[in-house]
Amino acid sequence: MAGASVMWGLMAPLGKDAMANGIGGFPMVGIRVLGGSICFWLASIVSSIINRRKTTSCKDEVPMTAREVLWLFGAGLFAIVFNQCNYIIGLSITSPLNASIMTTTMPIITMVLAALILKEPVTWKKLSGVLLGCLGATTLILSSAGGSIGGVLLGDVMCVGGQLSYAFYLTAFKKVIARHSPITCQKWMMLSAATVILPFCMPYLLELDWAGLSATTCYETAFVVLGGTFLSFLFATTAQQILRPTIIAMYNYVQPIVACSVSVLLGLGVLTLYHFIAVFLVFFGVYLVNASKARQSN
Repeated sequence: MAGASVMWGLMAPLGKDAMANGIGGFPMVGIRVLGGSICFWLASIVSSIINRRKTTSCKDEVPMTAREVLWLFGAGLFAIVFNQCNYIIGLSITSPLNASIMTTTMPIITMVLAALILKEPVTWKKLSGVLLGCLGATTLILSSAGGSIGGVLLGDVMCVGGQLSYAFYLTAFKKVIARHSPITCQKWMMLSAATVILPFCMPYLLELDWAGLSATTCYETAFVVLGGTFLSFLFATTAQQILRPTIIAMYNYVQPIVACSVSVLLGLGVLTLYHFIAVFLVFFGVYLVNASKARQSN
């Protein structure tokens, strides 16, 4: 989960630079879901070939029912389509600072939904960890931001809606995700996302000046597809089969740490005492949630 969060954190500055240098927002979304879908379907074919040569059974050999395919299509809508569309549209009508702060609500929402849907206990240690992590992430965002707080309420609400959508995915779809391999789950989820999103993005993809793109933009876009989509979702889905939803959601706080570190390395930011305090709060919060008592069954 840490690996997935690092890739998502790196995808933010790299993807933003690519979109500012020839790709554009809608084409990037289309490239991401189409590229991710192709990667997972190719990985599924390779995985099937390898599994046929094995004598032992494995998760890829668990039969997929039509009902489970529909569930995975629904998972793709909540994890990718609703999550990304709400966040991107919300970001377009509110301030980047507000949007970043709104993303810190996801672990809180996940903790509540996990208690309601999965009957996960809300212990004092877990609650303290979530709140400390939220405080640390918010402190990091505020200390690193060059802008001021302010935006459109509808945009803030839509950003929170995106977090609610992903939190619902983590809790409501955990059982079907746990039954099949990460590649099998993601190939259907990505296909679901591509089916819904591509009709809106295809006109922009057809109009894109592919020959005019710089090598740097192409490399950054490739990372968005391979690192920020394929590997990150593969890691995150694997983690979802092992970890409780609230722990997974807590790693959302790692992304601003990565973004801040990249800014410092590129000379775009300076480390301050607030950054160190914020990072400590985030990781101590993750530790508390991970150490909190939970049901034996995931």
